[in-house]
Amino acid sequence: MIRDNTEGIRDVKNKKVLIVGMGLSGVAAARLLSDFNADVRITDSRDELDLAENIMQLPDGVTIETGRHSSVMVDGIDMVIVSPGVSSDNPIITKARGHDIPVISEIELAYRFTANIPWIAITGTNGKSTTTTLIDLMLRRAGYNIITGGNLGMPLCSAIKDHYSSNSKERLDYIVSEISSFQLETIKTFRPHISIVLNITPDHLDRYRDMGEYIRAKKNIIRNMTEDDSLILNFQDPVVRTFEEETTARTYFFSIRPSHDGISAFLRNGSIYINGKEIISVNDMALKGVHNIENVMAATLASMLAGAGLESMRDVLISFSGLEHRLEYVDRIESVEFYNDSKGTNIGAVIKSVESFDHSVVLILGGKDKGSDFKDLIPYIKERVKAVVAMGECKEKVVKQLKDEVQVVKAEDMRDAVNKAFERAKPSGVVLLSPGCASFDMFDSFEHRGQVFKEEVYRIRGR
Repeated sequence: MIRDNTEGIRDVKNKKVLIVGMGLSGVAAARLLSDFNADVRITDSRDELDLAENIMQLPDGVTIETGRHSSVMVDGIDMVIVSPGVSSDNPIITKARGHDIPVISEIELAYRFTANIPWIAITGTNGKSTTTTLIDLMLRRAGYNIITGGNLGMPLCSAIKDHYSSNSKERLDYIVSEISSFQLETIKTFRPHISIVLNITPDHLDRYRDMGEYIRAKKNIIRNMTEDDSLILNFQDPVVRTFEEETTARTYFFSIRPSHDGISAFLRNGSIYINGKEIISVNDMALKGVHNIENVMAATLASMLAGAGLESMRDVLISFSGLEHRLEYVDRIESVEFYNDSKGTNIGAVIKSVESFDHSVVLILGGKDKGSDFKDLIPYIKERVKAVVAMGECKEKVVKQLKDEVQVVKAEDMRDAVNKAFERAKPSGVVLLSPGCASFDMFDSFEHRGQVFKEEVYRIRGR
């Protein structure tokens, strides 16, 4: 049983709670709430067969609805937990708000169970997972006892339940969490002790009406921060830079440009400096790419503020080469190199990946459209890309927007895309899978898409 140590926990006991969405975070919330004798209901629009594995993980006593979201599920409810994939204009959410029933995210719920533990929260359009992982590794190397989760890896409600259910007598020093805009939409009391905003570029415009709405969701990360908290911002991002104006938190900027007044972390002569002290040469880092220099600066600055020493941070930067599906080197065949950046699900991510190469890139683009404008790629394509292979649901849009700037060919599936990209990259060059789109038109997830890409590269190697 989890210790009852905050007012937020006491508010949950014996309450009627509706969870909308039966994915990983919804199941995690149900399991945590059940430990406090909450009367839990959970609803999902998918059918029972698709949800069979998730249903098996639910505790006894949870009321389950599948195949629809019935408005009667809201009747008599004290609180609604909404999963990240559920839109805020879902009718069941609208009804709850119309009856003044609190609607919160799984992240907000997890925070209420751990408000006495400092949180480090990372958000941004790109680079969240790498930065979160770096902080996790640095703090663990420095000897801190932490939980890491959220939008990356295990839902935090699961991690928190597992920690306390194990009767661990160790104090938790920090909770490190990657936070998406979807999760930030429905926070109420969530207040990180250290927050990072890496960048904000167009994304999820299939969910948000415009960029302003997307930015407002991201800005919720600073909503409850005070002068006792620390906010780390990317000075080079004009949108992110303005966040300083709306918070009383202590602000620290990082920049890939040489230092000037007010910049805590910067790049100079090929080395990263923090507060005027050289941390590491970029050549000594296992991570490559300009975008990863920004991620490293943000992670190192946050870890220093949390108390990690220089030696533990340097050890991680020398050894950590990156995450799977994030500009991941796959193989070299006949002087052609293959890179898997399946996590590149928006145009900003594609730009950062393309910028990691000088020239001769054959770019595999396409998937389920998120409202992306592929024309934003044109300046980078002109400099570095020799051909584009378009695939997936929005391949016709890719062709239409880019055909006048670069050779664009269409592919029917991943095998066709890899084959065509390989032929166009010869005699030497780079095949880069960085789709700029979601994966759900052809694959279960971006991880599945990246794995299929690698299997097709290995097939060529075997052939």
